[in-house]
Amino acid sequence: MSYQLYRNTTLGNTLQESLDELIQYGQITPALAFKVLLQFDKSINIALNQRVKARVTFKAGKLNTYRFCDNVWTLMLNDVEFREVHEFVKVDKVKIVACDGKSGDFN
Repeated sequence: MSYQLYRNTTLGNTLQESLDELIQYGQITPALAFKVLLQFDKSINIALNQRVKARVTFKAGKLNTYRFCDNVWTLMLNDVEFREVHEFVKVDKVKIVACDGKSGDFN
């Protein structure tokens, strides 16, 4: 099973709202909407794994909190600097959710 993290993105939220509307008007069943969401989870994980090649490094002034639960790391960082080749961005607070990409079902 693929991670469902990307359902909380703009694209994922819009998909869920559209599916809810189709269910409300009786154009699809809840079971079909569930299958569409599962396919979205699988497809977005595959696309990110295969198509994203950029690398970004970061350095934080402070690790505020961290948690490891169900093979998922959640990090809350303060005063973070991100670098990508010639780009540089500094932000006050960042939440990072990191999952093991090899444990998902990408077949």
